[in-house]
Amino acid sequence: MQHVANESKTVPSGYGGLTAEQVAAARKRHGENRLTTKKRTGFLAGYVQSFGDPMIKILLVALAINLIFLTRHSNWFESIGIAFAILLATLVSTISEYGSEAAFEKLQEEASQIRCRVRRAEGVKELPMEEIVVGDLVLLQPGERVPADGCLLEGRLEVDQSALNGESKEAQKHPRAGGRGEPPGEGFLAPERLFSGSIVCGGEGLMRVNAVGDLTVYGRIGAEIQQEARESPLRHRLNGLAAGIGRFGYLAAGFSALAFLFNNLLIDNGFHPALIKAALTSWPQLFPLLLQACMLAVTVVVMAVPEGLPMMITVVLSANMRRMIRDNVLVRKLIGIETAGSMNLLFTDKTGTLTGGRLTVTEFVDGAGKTWDSAELARSGLPLHGLLKDCLRYNTSAVLEGKRAIGGNATDRAVLEFARSLQGGQDGLQSATLLPFSSEEKRMVSAVSGAWTATLVKGAPEKILPHCTTFVDPAGRVRPLGARLQVERALERYAAQSMRVIAVAVGEAGSKDPRALGALRLVGLLAIRDSLRPGTRKGVEQMQQAGIQTVMITGDAQATAVAVAREAGILRSDRERVISHDEMSRIDDAALAQLLPDIRVVARALPSDKSRLVRVAQAMNLVVGMTGDGVNDAPALKQADVGFAMGSGTEVAKEAGDIVILDDHFDSIAKAVLYGRTIFHSIRKFIIYQMSICLCAVGVTVIGPLIKVDFPITVIQMLWINIVMDTLAGLAFSGERARAEYMRELPKRRDEPIVSPEMMGQIATGSLYATALCLWFLRSAFFGRIVGEYGQTYGLTAFFELFMFCAIFNSFNARTSRLNLLSHLAANKSFIGLMGTVALVQVLIPFFGGPLFRTVPIYAKDMAVLALLAFSVIPVDLLRKLLIRWGAARPAKGQPAAPLRRPRKGAPPARQGARP
Repeated sequence: MQHVANESKTVPSGYGGLTAEQVAAARKRHGENRLTTKKRTGFLAGYVQSFGDPMIKILLVALAINLIFLTRHSNWFESIGIAFAILLATLVSTISEYGSEAAFEKLQEEASQIRCRVRRAEGVKELPMEEIVVGDLVLLQPGERVPADGCLLEGRLEVDQSALNGESKEAQKHPRAGGRGEPPGEGFLAPERLFSGSIVCGGEGLMRVNAVGDLTVYGRIGAEIQQEARESPLRHRLNGLAAGIGRFGYLAAGFSALAFLFNNLLIDNGFHPALIKAALTSWPQLFPLLLQACMLAVTVVVMAVPEGLPMMITVVLSANMRRMIRDNVLVRKLIGIETAGSMNLLFTDKTGTLTGGRLTVTEFVDGAGKTWDSAELARSGLPLHGLLKDCLRYNTSAVLEGKRAIGGNATDRAVLEFARSLQGGQDGLQSATLLPFSSEEKRMVSAVSGAWTATLVKGAPEKILPHCTTFVDPAGRVRPLGARLQVERALERYAAQSMRVIAVAVGEAGSKDPRALGALRLVGLLAIRDSLRPGTRKGVEQMQQAGIQTVMITGDAQATAVAVAREAGILRSDRERVISHDEMSRIDDAALAQLLPDIRVVARALPSDKSRLVRVAQAMNLVVGMTGDGVNDAPALKQADVGFAMGSGTEVAKEAGDIVILDDHFDSIAKAVLYGRTIFHSIRKFIIYQMSICLCAVGVTVIGPLIKVDFPITVIQMLWINIVMDTLAGLAFSGERARAEYMRELPKRRDEPIVSPEMMGQIATGSLYATALCLWFLRSAFFGRIVGEYGQTYGLTAFFELFMFCAIFNSFNARTSRLNLLSHLAANKSFIGLMGTVALVQVLIPFFGGPLFRTVPIYAKDMAVLALLAFSVIPVDLLRKLLIRWGAARPAKGQPAAPLRRPRKGAPPARQGARP
């Protein structure tokens, strides 16, 4: 703590500060000026919680059952494989999600570093922000951050509240006209209210603190950041998949056990009642059969569980995360990638997201009504533009620091940076401010002397244009102002676009009263705006093409919001609605949900409006995305299913988001959506592949005993099968590249099953055919011949080759829904390399596997027959695809065939998904 000797001279000392006793009483009653923290989940606790994942639970049950019977059937490789899959998936998941509560800690860290000047009974002191209490008097000046919520008692301030309300224009703050007894106004627009986290840009003032800590607007944002986000769409879908797999596995296990007992107790005894009764009543004979039935059931359960799925999901998310970095998309939470692809609705902030968050000069209109864009002005070097440069750089309250303007208000900084780009002008002139800019005068007047002398005027056109009788033409000559109508039309055009307009003029030197403007020479009008970021319009168009509804939320006035939304392409028709905070506050959530599909713009929004919109959309079962860059965006970023933070935004926003857009371009969000959809496709392809093979193994195991066929695969062979199915196939499918066609698909519903009906059809077709092929082979004359000629081991080696060749060929069926199985194959080099390697190793195993794999060399002609039999899975699946296309193209009875149409751009979220 230290005393401050130089209290501001412009703020009178008509208010006394708190005594030490009053400070203690206020702290006891209202609390400290710090945010309450929720205990953060530690790494170990988070790791334990990750075992609650639905697929992990299924694997844990399978592992437990497998361990119970481990000593009996020595299937140690399956237990090790399942345990490895569980540990790897949970570890990677925990590491990726650890630190999700860091947003709140960052908020506290930033707040605790602030120091402010406080007037207490004993004088002015500089105190840490946390020591401020309700009732304290805080002195504020440019560059300082407001430490708590309160009311301005004396002075005048220009305050940047954009981090809290998203409005780029500085708010003008002054004491309430009614005096000390008047109650404070409400909201960010109240002229006397100041809010914690906002920045003083101009003026000086004295504030009384009304709220500290959790009760400030900043504190409520901190509380919202700590709230838990809801379950991700992928995890929600995996819950359904796990439940389905569990039901199927247990039913198949029960059926296989009953089939085994039926075969051994009834069929083997010729359905003779006496023999069946004897077997049932002989415990030494019945117990081994029951034990074998249980072991068979365990085998079926383990086979039915795709233990490679959690590992594959982790691999595909990690692989795409690395690719996304190259596209300026940084993924903080792995699951956020897939969630981006599932989005139905995107709420986007305006300032700093769609727009650059900084005012820039876009056009200049001279006194003849001619319009120049900023690039033309920078190249021209005409005398008029040199004069414009002098008028701007010598009549400003901002200064240049390198290439960047600092100080002054946002408009001053924008025009000074613009002036720097112009050519010509007179260097070394002396300037003196005669009339600083104020909200009352709406103009700034300065005098220049040196190479030439004049009075420079800039400000609101309505204050300056009436005094202009002449104008300066491009050659620098003074002419009568005869094009006033064209100038006024330019003003109307800019007003319709909600652009700020500054008039620039020159008067005679020696003015004694800067408020009394004489005859002025018009230099021109500057059109200033917070321009769209590069790629914004393209990104919005891509989102609409993907069927994702985009809604802009801003603290700006409705006219400004509509102008930006139309330019960005968000607002395109009269049917689409613009709604304000006041309108939202008058309706309940049910009514808001009815309006939401048509809403495209929310104006004058408060931070709480963003969270409410996210909550209402999620209640409609939509997958919701949110973009933002400010402190005010952080709660909604975290609450949304996926939060996109801008790379140039606040640290709090980046910590609260799932994905950080490093280049700040809106079209990079579209890239994240594309990657997310690619990942979902890859996961679905892997599920088709693995479930087809798993169900084939289950089918052979369940049906085999009924036709006197045992499952002819050894422990080591099954280990190799699992390596291919779980690890290598996962790596192969994770290499699928993003395709532009995915952005023309309809969004998925949040509750849409991860296994679609078409996938079920493909899995059923592939697994049933492969099962029938394997069982037929074991009962075929070909199998009997090779066993008779070369022995039992030769025949079992042939079956192993057939099973694996079916798996290899089936991977081509799984990776595309097209008839052309080679479509986009060249782009996935990992698939070609891994599956090619698996095929080569599979051909070599009979020759080098020996007793370890229980294999013997196979003749080339028999190997060719096996490959040809396995290849038949491809035409069978092609036939399925053709039948589906024929059924889709065939019109209903009495109905003409309907042409296929793409969804119109900007359509509301679709209610169904597309094929993988």
